[in-house]
Amino acid sequence: MPTLAAGNKPARGPWRAKPARGFTLLELLVVIALIAIATAGASLALRDSADSALDRDAQRLAALLETARAQARASELTVVWRSQASGFVFDGLPTPGLPRQWLATTTQASATPIVLGPEPLIPPQSIALSSSTRPDRRLWVVTDGLRPFAVQNSPSMEQR
Repeated sequence: MPTLAAGNKPARGPWRAKPARGFTLLELLVVIALIAIATAGASLALRDSADSALDRDAQRLAALLETARAQARASELTVVWRSQASGFVFDGLPTPGLPRQWLATTTQASATPIVLGPEPLIPPQSIALSSSTRPDRRLWVVTDGLRPFAVQNSPSMEQR
């Protein structure tokens, strides 16, 4: 029986072994690597949906409001958050302050100015956020004055 050991002569006759057919391990690894690179490129090229951009902006705003609230209490300052055409602003914080832009340029806020004073309790507050690409979907960043700001699908605190 023929083997691949050195010194063996190739077999002769009708029972001779046929050459192996198929792919080598190296060829399979190269194909898998190319597929992985193509998949990574495609996933990076996909754009974020308006819904997830609005969710991210709402979560970020809730965190920024809590940060401003903590800074106002620690420094005994009155901080006022207000919406602007190109973003928002925290008046009363020392420089450099907090970010002033939305992560998505399509995010819009409709709210009266929110006062985050040095007192531990503030009046109940809510900020409605929407996206210009999906105006039918709204999220609210709310607080009852005692609990931290949270993101909800309705403006009332009873949902929590």
